[in-house]
Amino acid sequence: MSLPVPTMEAPPVGVVGLGQLGGSLAAALVAAGREVRGWDVDPAAREAAAARGVRVTRELGGVVVLAVPLPAMADALDGLDVDPAATVTDLGSVKVPVLGSVGAALGGRFVGGHPMAGTERSGHAATDPDLFRGARWALCLEPGTELPRWLRAAEVALDAGAEVVPVTAAEHDDAVAAVSHVPHLLAAALAAAAGSAGPLALSLAAGSFRDGTRVIGSDPAFVTAMVEGNAGPTAAALARVLAQLERPWPELVDAGHAVRSAQAGGGAGRRAVRVPLDRAALLSLGRAGGVVTRRLAAFVEGWVPGA
Repeated sequence: MSLPVPTMEAPPVGVVGLGQLGGSLAAALVAAGREVRGWDVDPAAREAAAARGVRVTRELGGVVVLAVPLPAMADALDGLDVDPAATVTDLGSVKVPVLGSVGAALGGRFVGGHPMAGTERSGHAATDPDLFRGARWALCLEPGTELPRWLRAAEVALDAGAEVVPVTAAEHDDAVAAVSHVPHLLAAALAAAAGSAGPLALSLAAGSFRDGTRVIGSDPAFVTAMVEGNAGPTAAALARVLAQLERPWPELVDAGHAVRSAQAGGGAGRRAVRVPLDRAALLSLGRAGGVVTRRLAAFVEGWVPGA
């Protein structure tokens, strides 16, 4: 049986956009011993990346990572000399629209990706080579995705210290609407409501208010592009939150506490698994809440929740 297992050494990685996410990825990969090239329209970002060991150039190949804002994603490769054989992936927080633009142009060469990492800070000054360590990194496996390229993108995520979650673009967007996009809207609503309560309320704000509003400290343009780019799933997830708020408060508090406690405690534990290099098997792993932690020759290793 022919397996989609490249046996050559890991190819170079080209990072387009060297702000917090792209700069952190480049720095992590340099530390892991990967050859990293990069480009950014900002000279200061290019200079900072070069100081961290990134070769700054417009000539990119191997695995090319688009680490630019969502509105710039479709044009991110304009003006760059990209090897036509390169695998292209991205770090965008919404996947269906990117699949419809970048993916439509590149076909099976494109692998949609989204690391669940980052802070409210932005720009190259927020670079952290440990940003992705232990983070979940969603990688899209569509019917037209070329599996060897998906594996190359997975290697990049693993080398950065992340755990890979195989998903489809639609599944990803539904999931992150609930756990990322709606929390940004709720943080905005909480902050705005507290602001309207007056100076006294804000003067008494402490840890719970700080934690509940932290993410809305992000760039408003970034948050707006994220939620509007995933409007349908986000509206559906927000409706589920509003329905929860209609429950009796003691019942709601108990239900939320139970979910959060289970998550903080690791749920029911972890069970190690080996998964063949097969699209259906990989997607089943992701749907079960599992992750890929290691890539081997004929399969991947990881874990799923369970004893």
